[in-house]
Amino acid sequence: MSLDEVALLEGLLKQYSPTGQETSASDYLVGKMHALGFTAKVDPAGNAIGTLGNGANEILLLGHIDTVPGFIDVTRQQDNLYGRGSVDAKGPLACFVCAAVRAKILPDWRITVIGAVAEEGDSHGAKYICEHYNPQMVVIGEPSGWDRITLGYKGSIWFRYSVVQALAHTAGRSGSACEAAVNYWNMLRRLADEYNAQFQKVFDQLSPTLREMNSTQQGFYETAHLKIGMRLPMGISVPQAIELVSGAAGDADVKIVDSIPAFRAEKNTPLVRAFLASIRQLGGQPGFSLKTGTSDMNLAGPTWPKAPILAYGPGDSNLDHTPEEHIQVSEYLAGIQVLAAALEYAMQADIKTG
Repeated sequence: MSLDEVALLEGLLKQYSPTGQETSASDYLVGKMHALGFTAKVDPAGNAIGTLGNGANEILLLGHIDTVPGFIDVTRQQDNLYGRGSVDAKGPLACFVCAAVRAKILPDWRITVIGAVAEEGDSHGAKYICEHYNPQMVVIGEPSGWDRITLGYKGSIWFRYSVVQALAHTAGRSGSACEAAVNYWNMLRRLADEYNAQFQKVFDQLSPTLREMNSTQQGFYETAHLKIGMRLPMGISVPQAIELVSGAAGDADVKIVDSIPAFRAEKNTPLVRAFLASIRQLGGQPGFSLKTGTSDMNLAGPTWPKAPILAYGPGDSNLDHTPEEHIQVSEYLAGIQVLAAALEYAMQADIKTG
């Protein structure tokens, strides 16, 4: 099978795959990888897996195949290719497949491309990978732009706040449960503002967001509920964040739904140097990014502390999750060139199997 890079991405975009509905996309990608010479399969977690080469050292290209909900017609308008996932993150994933095919794989290396499921959910696809692989280098598939490298992501906690108050007449002085919930939210904002006063960069700041709010009444009692997300900088651990939000709640109930610590990769590694050389080779001026969201790098980085890691992929992350999500075809093709050359440079590094 000859490689048509754009057709591969278009076909992947046409497989609508919001979190929990990735089967058709995984099957599609495995079929294409098999036809391109990969040893390919869908693993027990539902991830699409493809490997080229059989050396002892492994470069893991860990992308994700799920998207947020919201179908976008797959259309081409001049240099722009529209479709849900074109940026986040089927564009980077298709780039991984194409670059692995293009790269000359040295005898002592293998390259494994993974389209993980559920990255937009509980990341059980990446968690399965972390339990079953031990790579020497890792590239996470997320949009960075063809000439930039992402080295870090903030952490996060998600939690539900619930407060119960006895009903009182609106003319009385007793506050309602809704007022107590608003006061709690305002307190979190003040605490975050106090912490953030010492930092200018958003990556270093504590960032709470109010995602849901509602209230219910039963008998003589009223309950107010909030769902809150809080992005964590490197300077605040998950336990510290939990202590902060729980301590501010007083007698109200705080239930942690999910959490993950921030992660920042090393800058001076053979993998980073390989990308810098490759971007310059294509005429770009490489730059570094630190993202305020989270990705599977937050899981993979701590799992494989000895493996150089970074995130890379074509696309403008400002278009993530938007109704206008699209990728420039020229940037997608440039990303393939950069990654293919970077893989070849990386395989020449003096890294041995652990």
